[in-house]
Amino acid sequence: MIANLEERTRFGKSRRETVSRAAQAELRPKERRFDPLDVLRAAAAGRVHQLLPIKYARMKVSPFAFFRGAVSIMAADLGRLPHSGLNVQLCGDAHVQNLGSFAAPDGSLVFDLNDFDESIRGPWEWDVKRMASSIVLAGSASGHVRAQSKAAAEIFAESYCRAIREFSNLPILQVARRQIHRQQRIQPVHAALRQSQRARPSDLLRKFIESGSRGQARFRNLRPGCWRVPGQTARTVLDSLAAYREILTPDRRHLFDLFRPIDVGFKVVGTGSVGLRDYVVLFEGNGPQDAMFLQIKQEMPSAYAHWLPNSVYPHQGRRAAEGQRAVQPISDLLLGWTSIGEHHYLVRQLNDHKGSIDLQKLCGGGLESLAQVAGELLARGHARSGDACEIGGYCGAGAKLARALRDFASQYADQTEADYAKFMDAIKRGKIKVAEAEG
Repeated sequence: MIANLEERTRFGKSRRETVSRAAQAELRPKERRFDPLDVLRAAAAGRVHQLLPIKYARMKVSPFAFFRGAVSIMAADLGRLPHSGLNVQLCGDAHVQNLGSFAAPDGSLVFDLNDFDESIRGPWEWDVKRMASSIVLAGSASGHVRAQSKAAAEIFAESYCRAIREFSNLPILQVARRQIHRQQRIQPVHAALRQSQRARPSDLLRKFIESGSRGQARFRNLRPGCWRVPGQTARTVLDSLAAYREILTPDRRHLFDLFRPIDVGFKVVGTGSVGLRDYVVLFEGNGPQDAMFLQIKQEMPSAYAHWLPNSVYPHQGRRAAEGQRAVQPISDLLLGWTSIGEHHYLVRQLNDHKGSIDLQKLCGGGLESLAQVAGELLARGHARSGDACEIGGYCGAGAKLARALRDFASQYADQTEADYAKFMDAIKRGKIKVAEAEG
């Protein structure tokens, strides 16, 4: 028998006996029994090692960039700490630059979380702690003093708790469909939406595609960021789309069948994703200007999987796709998965009207405004995939927990800066190789 609202709320409140709200501030650095650089190296297993110097060069830019590429380190830290045991579908890599805008299936532009490589079922506070820590680090990267960044982290946590309480009192299906509004009035979000309005497949054609000797479209050689994949490798990538096609719903399979593949490329993307095999296929619909790009991106087990031993996923691409669908009311029209040899892949459209957060837009009140939206978005995802009544019962009024999460985020930012210094020293001593600056 499913418990009623009051019983679920009481159960969530009882989880404070496992870990109190004040204890959510604790990082316990003296209990850390691992070298962060060893964890970083271990996370490189299964990746294309020739690309790792590019990953490390991107992480070298700042402590926030290091944080983005080092989710495995934070997973190891969170995994050693007590948690509430109230599980949701985690985004897994919740940070401010994993918020962005993209085209919904109906063509409208939405702003939401947009990367689910690390998505897995786990304690709700892991996502909240990672996002709060990212706000402090992004604040430093965008010129805020620590007091301002901590205040923004607290605003984020308060927003999360307030939204969870609201969602716990709304009809379940209304929450599942909920869209977060007010975004146009927030400068960094507005800028991302404007970027989405301008981003079209034709832009990718101009950037990545050229005419071959016989006039056929093909990927340019833009190493180290993107290049053409020829011969048998390209045929293997295209062959993998047969299995992907079968998992699409009939209406989406019909749309996919109207396109024909033209060429295959390899693209180096992001920061944390660098080193993963990432293919891009150019498709043509009603003529050369009706272009579609599908990204076929390798997925490894979530960085949190080691700390969640009961979470077993036979296909990592499916894990990421189903995680995204669990968190978001709207996702990519052609989202799916496939396999190439022993490797698992997520399939999605590349850059379908996507827009990202520009750290320079976080100056002034931009950081605080974005923090508030981030809290609402994360709460909505957790309410869809977990139990808002249980989480709301744990959070209570929210002020006490928000202060604890603010203090955790500040401590974790300090620890990340120390880990970053160690990383930079390893580069200086030649222990970690980095690529030359990208053009």
